[in-house]
This record gives sequence, structure tokens and C-alpha cells, in this order.
Amino acid sequence: MTLPPDTLNSIGILKRREIEARILAPIIDALSQKFDRAEVIETVRDTIIALAQQQGARLADEFGGCSLAHFEDTMQYWTKDDALRIDVVSRNDTEFGFNVTRCRYAELYRSLGIPELGAVLSCNRDYALIEGFNHDVTLTRTQTIMQGATHCDFRYRMKNNTDKKHTE
Repeated sequence: MTLPPDTLNSIGILKRREIEARILAPIIDALSQKFDRAEVIETVRDTIIALAQQQGARLADEFGGCSLAHFEDTMQYWTKDDALRIDVVSRNDTEFGFNVTRCRYAELYRSLGIPELGAVLSCNRDYALIEGFNHDVTLTRTQTIMQGATHCDFRYRMKNNTDKKHTE
């Protein structure tokens, strides 16, 4: 399914995720009354991943390229409203690494009483988003605040030194 152009980043991703969670959590609960909860969550997760891949491709178009510098520019959407506090640990043509030291997304899901859905509704998007943005970039992340760590460790690396768009 291809969606029309996305204009919601202007409200900030944190607010967007709250709106989504307030709608999806009751729908997931209702569907889980009729169907196996694990299968419902798997379907939601798979759908969100597909949407994140599409969003990544649209972001590359919006920002005029898919280099790591272009990707870093997109961070304005995720950090808006102090949603993430990050410490950059590497930044060059082939690497962009940072630690998230505060994640208001994790705080949001906890405050809504759905911490178990945080990874499904937010964290799982990260790998799919970069795949859609540039399939020549890999993400390594070994821990998240959402899962109880002190920080999230995002490490983006170019597989090779090309700046070709993912056009699949």
C-alpha cells in the first residue's frame, strides 16, 4: 500500500507517535480478543516496518540525497520538542554514530501504560527507515532505553562509499 505524501512531520514525531499509540493500543487489544495476540502484534509490526521503509525513501527524496549527512539532517524530526537527547560519537562520510541519552518516546509508552508496545510502535522502525533511505547503510544498535538500558547506541555505517538512492 502506498500512502499519499506525508505532511505530519511538522507536528513532531513524538506527538505523532502518541496519537498513533492512543489509536493502535485499543485496536490491538480488541483484535487480541478475537485473534492470537502474538499474531496481531506481528501483523502490526510488519505493517509498521513496511511503512517505515516507504518513509525512509520519501525522506531521501525530501532531503535531496541519501548520504549519512542527509540522514543526519532528518534527525530534526525525531529530536523535535526535546523528544530525543543525543550525543554524537562519530560523524564522517562513512559513519554517523550517536547515543540517545534521553528518550521521551520510551517515557511516552510507559506513561500510556503500554511499555511492551514501544519497540513495536517505535524502535522497530529504525532499521526499516534506514533501509528505505539508503540500502547501502547499515544500522547497528545493541541496546535501547525502551528495553531498560541507560542509553541507545545507534551506529550507522556505509557498506560502501556510494551515495546511490534505494529505488526498489
